[in-house]
Amino acid sequence: MPSTDAWWRDAVIYQIYPRSFADGNGDGMGDLPGITARLPRLRELGIDAVWLSPFYVSPQHDAGYDVADYRDVDPRFGTLGDADKLITEAHDLGLKVIVDLVPNHTSSEHAWFRAALAAPPGSPERDRYIFRDEPPNSWQSVFGGPAWQQVEDGQWYLHLFDVSQPDLNWDHPEVRAEFLDILRFWLDRGVDGFRVDVAHGLVKDAELTDWTQPSVVLGGLEPAGTPPPMWDQEGVHEIYRQWRSVLDGYSPPRILVAEAWVQPEERLARYVRPDEMHQAFNFPYLEAPWTPAELREVIDSSLAATGAVGATTTWVLSNHDVVRHASRLGFPVTEKRKPGIGIGDPQPDTGLGLRRARAASLLMLGLPGSAYLYQGEELGLPEHTTLADEVRQDPAWERSGHAERGRDGCRVPIPWEADAPSYGFGPGDHSWLPQPAVWAEYALDRQVDVPGSTYELYRSALRLRRERGLGAGSLAWTGSAESVLAFRNGDLLVLTNFGPEPVALPDGVRVLLSSEPLDDGRVPTDVTVWAVP
Repeated sequence: MPSTDAWWRDAVIYQIYPRSFADGNGDGMGDLPGITARLPRLRELGIDAVWLSPFYVSPQHDAGYDVADYRDVDPRFGTLGDADKLITEAHDLGLKVIVDLVPNHTSSEHAWFRAALAAPPGSPERDRYIFRDEPPNSWQSVFGGPAWQQVEDGQWYLHLFDVSQPDLNWDHPEVRAEFLDILRFWLDRGVDGFRVDVAHGLVKDAELTDWTQPSVVLGGLEPAGTPPPMWDQEGVHEIYRQWRSVLDGYSPPRILVAEAWVQPEERLARYVRPDEMHQAFNFPYLEAPWTPAELREVIDSSLAATGAVGATTTWVLSNHDVVRHASRLGFPVTEKRKPGIGIGDPQPDTGLGLRRARAASLLMLGLPGSAYLYQGEELGLPEHTTLADEVRQDPAWERSGHAERGRDGCRVPIPWEADAPSYGFGPGDHSWLPQPAVWAEYALDRQVDVPGSTYELYRSALRLRRERGLGAGSLAWTGSAESVLAFRNGDLLVLTNFGPEPVALPDGVRVLLSSEPLDDGRVPTDVTVWAVP
């Protein structure tokens, strides 16, 4: 287990996308009882905490990131009682529970926004959001199209995401007070922390200065330099200092995790200063190409930036917003990362992608700090790259004019049992997004206790990581060829070969774990090895 007081510093945190993890009632949609029933399996895997994407009341125009009621559970997912049971049973298993918080915007069906539409221009109800008589700029929505929407009386409101997700006005004291109360509501129910959605977006430039470049917050990092007027404004830090003071009043310690697509790392590190958040997702690491030089550079810069403010570094390879790394790594290294893959698109090399994904995962889990896993990556799940366009539900697909396939491919319900209906996702024979026929070979029951399976690779890595204290360790690079990345964490040697030819391990070492079989004692290409003296 991670240390009790600062448990997050070396924790392995597993992201659950509730609608796609486990379906308890057979309606094709994952739910909280389904998650609760599967928690023992996660304990067996060896993780320390779970992070749940939103399960709040929502019309689900953006898969729950359009929240209509922050203090209740959407009936699709269960009840508040189900949430309480999940938290209790997770704690009984020794697992922490982190929940998503979406403070940048509400659903257009939230009571506040309905009241705003019913009230006249200039009213207190409208002041909770960002209304203007005319669009003051040409900002674009992250999901495509204009970021301003006109209402019946002629005014316009800002929505940096879908038109059903109006941005809140964080200069309004009532907005700030409301979210402090929401924090306390869930903290009092026992949650161990919050992952803060679009943490860099709450405060906008006071003048709403024009910005003509497209925003790429979900498709990649904004260019380094002066932040765009809608992202990474100075005022966000005051908000998080206030939130931190609330969390610090609870025991045992609770945490804040920033989803902030910010670079360079020095700006990201400002979110995790001692009086703000505890962690921030390391998107520069996720975005780094599969090359030793660039990975080493981002590892060094990440450790330096977070170390300068006394924070832990996080590592992540996949989540619900990006193409799964088992598919992403199946393309040539020089290709630009794709915001989605579908029928007719260039397809990844499945075997190469899984080989590199296993190597990348073992490399990541050897690093000091905290690691985030996305549900199904421990099975080696690829992206569903041939999902029919007519079943896509990501608003990015429609709002981009079908230019971007969107994120549905990484959100397909995961397989538990190869020969069961819906591959064991639930008692029914269907799921809200259709699963591909190849899912059976990745099912958990095909991999448990099978030597060499991706699941057993993860389970072994997590056990060794815990036993050897790697998360709380330190990194020291070792001399190696340009095509090799090698470092020591304590007495553990982590070595990844990116080159075309197998490389020899140092004399006298004993291999603990390898992402693929060795070649007569040598490390083949796209393989990571853990070894000790």
